[in-house]
Amino acid sequence: MKRILFIVLLALVTLPGAANNPLPSHPDTLRILAVGNSFSDDGTEYLPGLLEGAGIRNVIIARLYIGGCSLERHCREYDESGTNYIYSKSVNNEWELINRNATLAEGLRDEPWDIVTIQEVSNYSGTWETIGKWTPRLVSIIRKEVSNPAAAIVWHMTWAYASNSTHGAFKLYENNQQKMYSAIAGCVKNVREQLDIPVVIPSGIAIHKARATRLNNQDRVPATSKVYQLTRDGFHLSRQHGRYIAACTWFEALIRPVLGISVKGNRYRMEETEFSISESDARLCQQCAIQATKELK
Repeated sequence: MKRILFIVLLALVTLPGAANNPLPSHPDTLRILAVGNSFSDDGTEYLPGLLEGAGIRNVIIARLYIGGCSLERHCREYDESGTNYIYSKSVNNEWELINRNATLAEGLRDEPWDIVTIQEVSNYSGTWETIGKWTPRLVSIIRKEVSNPAAAIVWHMTWAYASNSTHGAFKLYENNQQKMYSAIAGCVKNVREQLDIPVVIPSGIAIHKARATRLNNQDRVPATSKVYQLTRDGFHLSRQHGRYIAACTWFEALIRPVLGISVKGNRYRMEETEFSISESDARLCQQCAIQATKELK
């Protein structure tokens, strides 16, 4: 009887979707879907450019987001078949808007995704009560809707607000950047150890590191400025160094282990935008991303 019970339990834990899957290894086409909010939009904006800079043209990236969307709201949107998602996609290393009124299920079904990333809204990014409660439900939705049973679910670690942020949720962390960062890091530890999501995109660590370098502008602008500490409004990333650092982190956390190509030395400088950066700044951004990713191994 004990042997039969053991076999039954073993079968249950090895069913597809019962546990997370590892990242794929050198697929013919790598497909990544980011389910999130404006912070996932920030994190991935320059990722197609970095792929092009590395000569990689076999990666499909998509973003399915609602501004300010929490884990709880993602679950409720699914239950109510809400058509509130903006769905964008990069097939040839260039973003294209696909649908301004998409559902969560439509995005999850669009491709046989290899990787699906999730994250909490910035308000509660350091609040384990919400993350621990709603992540398992969202994971179950993803497992139900994605056609690839081997898809890996990955956590996107977001960043602490600028120290001068006027965001209403900053009070949850006593308006203290270090306390917010520590709370986010603590939640990431729990996500990895308790929710079986070991792969993390550590954008929060990379931004934290960059704030200790010359990339941080706090000594060059007034403390009242919205464009402060690598943000453009106290919480969203700046369109130059902030977003570039985050994209480098996505690249290093996902592209390097899957395709074997690091962001180090990447030649993309955002030349097609008004936010192009110097070679020395690009190297420093890449270094912050690489160091952040190594810390989570």
